[in-house]
Amino acid sequence: MMRSTLIGTLAVMALTTAARADGDPAAGEKVFQVCKACHQIGETAKNAVGPELNGLFGRHSGSAPGYNYSDANKNSGITWDETVFREYIKAPRAKIPGTKMTFIGLKDDQKIDDLIAFLKQFDADGKKK
Repeated sequence: MMRSTLIGTLAVMALTTAARADGDPAAGEKVFQVCKACHQIGETAKNAVGPELNGLFGRHSGSAPGYNYSDANKNSGITWDETVFREYIKAPRAKIPGTKMTFIGLKDDQKIDDLIAFLKQFDADGKKK
């Protein structure tokens, strides 16, 4: 009985993790509305209060050309991937103490999944993949 409960629990966890890994880009675009106060993305994106976010995943923190990053971001050693971004967006100042980003954080895992799906659509030139 205990073994079947454990197997059932692991199956549910695996399905939950798999479901979370696939965010909805359209829902992520809605989540990004909060980000638009400081960031831009797409073919006409420019640095604003925050850096443009084209081609974010795989990019080193503090490396968007022309943006004046904090030393904390430039020297963080971070290369953006889903795991690091997830930690950062939940609590930016905890992940990179000294960052200029004032956003308090996004706590909802589904919204984070959706935001990641939205951001991953854009290559370094801002074109949708």
